[in-house]
Amino acid sequence: MARTDSRITSDLQAYLAAQQEKSLLRFITCGSVDDGKSTLIGRFLYESKLVFEDQLAALENDSRRVGTQGDRLDFALLVDGLAAEREQGITIDVAYRYFATEKRKFVVADTPGHEQYTRNMVTGASNADLAVILIDARKGVLTQTRRHSYLVSLLGIRHVVLAVNKLDLVDYSRDVFERIATEYGAFAAELGLTEIVSIPLSALRGDNITEPSLNTPWYTGPTLLEHLETVEVDDDLVDRPFRMIVQWVNRPHLDFRGFSGVVVGGTVRPGDRVRILPSGAESTVARIVTFDGDLPHAIADQSVTLTLTDEVDVSRGDVIATCTTPPGIADQFKAHVVWMSEDDLLPGRRYRAKLGATTLGVTVDQLKYQVNVNTLEHVAATTLRLNEIGVCTVHFDRPVPFDAYRDTRDLGGFTIIDRLTNATVGAGLLQFALRRADNVHWQGIEVDKAARASMKHQRPAVVWFTGISGAGKSTLANAVDRQLHALGYHTYLLDGDNLRHGLNKDLGFTPADRVENVRRTAEVAALMADSGLITLACLISPFRQERRMARDLIGHGEFVEVFVDTPLETAEARDRKGLYAKARRGELPNFTGIDSPYEPPEHPEIHIRTADTSVEEAVERIVSFLRNRPAGTGNDD
Repeated sequence: MARTDSRITSDLQAYLAAQQEKSLLRFITCGSVDDGKSTLIGRFLYESKLVFEDQLAALENDSRRVGTQGDRLDFALLVDGLAAEREQGITIDVAYRYFATEKRKFVVADTPGHEQYTRNMVTGASNADLAVILIDARKGVLTQTRRHSYLVSLLGIRHVVLAVNKLDLVDYSRDVFERIATEYGAFAAELGLTEIVSIPLSALRGDNITEPSLNTPWYTGPTLLEHLETVEVDDDLVDRPFRMIVQWVNRPHLDFRGFSGVVVGGTVRPGDRVRILPSGAESTVARIVTFDGDLPHAIADQSVTLTLTDEVDVSRGDVIATCTTPPGIADQFKAHVVWMSEDDLLPGRRYRAKLGATTLGVTVDQLKYQVNVNTLEHVAATTLRLNEIGVCTVHFDRPVPFDAYRDTRDLGGFTIIDRLTNATVGAGLLQFALRRADNVHWQGIEVDKAARASMKHQRPAVVWFTGISGAGKSTLANAVDRQLHALGYHTYLLDGDNLRHGLNKDLGFTPADRVENVRRTAEVAALMADSGLITLACLISPFRQERRMARDLIGHGEFVEVFVDTPLETAEARDRKGLYAKARRGELPNFTGIDSPYEPPEHPEIHIRTADTSVEEAVERIVSFLRNRPAGTGNDD
């Protein structure tokens, strides 16, 4: 049943060339549950004669078995592929469909309507040029309509089709259509969405999808297909300053060295002067190389290889840009963060980030506020939960070239990755660099760590005691401190309880507060190690990620992790402060070992099992390790 282009049979090469020249439109459909998104796409494919005979046969069979339209074809089944989707009649995952008409190629993402699948909707919209927002004509603008419109605006989608669907259920009322279009237009203007085309349609009946409907003689605008085939979305990318993200240094032989990547904005020609970021080196484009030969110019969305006239250092992840208006370079930003994990965002925790072709470390320093996407209200919050969106200050572990997300998605959008599981847990959209990123610089210091340690005749170290409450960390740390002092070493003890009387007195015991507690302590311990001291840090530090952060900050050769391993029942029995009893009664929420987890070290330098090791034996092991440790000692936790 699929349409066959007549040129295929007459001139295959001409047909293939024409396909290559067609523009590509990426669009999404979104809306509330049961607004008809999947039905619209299915009907769109059917009416455009883009359903093959075997697909049609399968659709007829599936419509009889699990369809919701009686004896008629259930077009939603062309898109809803998961068993759970068909059973519930909803969209859960993002479903992508690739197709082409005689005028254009398309990639459509059918995104979920349920609030709990907001992260899936964000995923589908991240590369879209246009959004089709469906509204049930019987219900009008709903909370979920506002939610999806906010996300569309946030993700930089400028073109919106307001599809007022199920118009057949309101007798194709012009008044209903115009009332909804007016109400939505007023709300969209608040979000900065101005390029809106409103179309009355019935996805189930096929009205105004590919052909004008006789049921809406009062509507003189384009059909959905006509608008999708003609809307212009690429000109703004071509008109922007030149940017190319280097994905590969192409060196097939000694006489060729090129830099391959995707042009994410603007136009480049041989002879153009360019700047390589973040190094700042400049050169001139010599050639634009492709598999089919050199090009006179390259534009946005093209994958090319550039050669330069100078021998400059360029690596994967670098950005080649115009010299006249290059991207900024910074490491601290204000950003929107969309959280996509079941585990809450913990400000202060170090995550990985993927920005362009670069992977680096990122920390959310502060959550300024959470956005209620239903009302656009700014809500005070200390963390983000699954599907929540907040405005945060973030910093990367090194300066990066960037554009604001609204200007260049590829240089302004980043994913957040858990360091332990490698799972994608969030998405970030850069707004602007913080001024302190440019104004605060490292001050050179002439007396360094080596000089200070040499004066003390010792090697600096941070001995990090970790274990549950009551394990004996403080007892052991005090005993080690006494022994080292007696041997003439210069030491200092950072006890977690003592720090909570001063440096960390503003922190509670939520997971986010515990992360910040460890971060501050690690920063102080690193400064003391830099002064040449042997520093003993004694605190529960329940999470592996934060202990790894402390290790990375201090350095593997100077970080010594001591796991004071005591069974919970033993620690609870020796609890002189009565903390476990209070926690059991529910009077101390977030108590480690009771209602908050403790993640034991996997590879500590020293593992003290207090059940079969005396304090004296443990002290001897730790002191002996410190006195005899080889250079570079350190394990990954």
